[in-house]
Amino acid sequence: QVQLVESGGGSVQAGGSLRLSCAASGYGYSNYCMGWFRQAPGREREGVAVISTAGARLYYADSVKGRFTISQDNAENTLYLQMNSLKPEDTAMYYCAAAWCFGGRWVIRPTDFGYWGQGTQVTVSS
Repeated sequence: QVQLVESGGGSVQAGGSLRLSCAASGYGYSNYCMGWFRQAPGREREGVAVISTAGARLYYADSVKGRFTISQDNAENTLYLQMNSLKPEDTAMYYCAAAWCFGGRWVIRPTDFGYWGQGTQVTVSS
């Protein structure tokens, strides 16, 4: 049974930083693309950052490029999202997700990800 558990959300002022973590269990972590997505009230879920199975490919939404960094520790089956220079528009529920990517498959759309965590709230005040 795949389990993804996020942590690290909270409330910060604009310009601050947060580091999100996602602990994965129950499957072969190294065969999955891992991603961070977010959803604000009244808006569709959007991709924030995605990392491939070996970490060779990265995707960042234009809105977070240069501010957010996705990384993973395959030995610990943990995904991270370092968020710097946070803006009020970054306020959302952040979700960790996993998608089967064995054999070099590469996906970035939320609909391609079959496993999701429960989410962690990030609130940025101006």
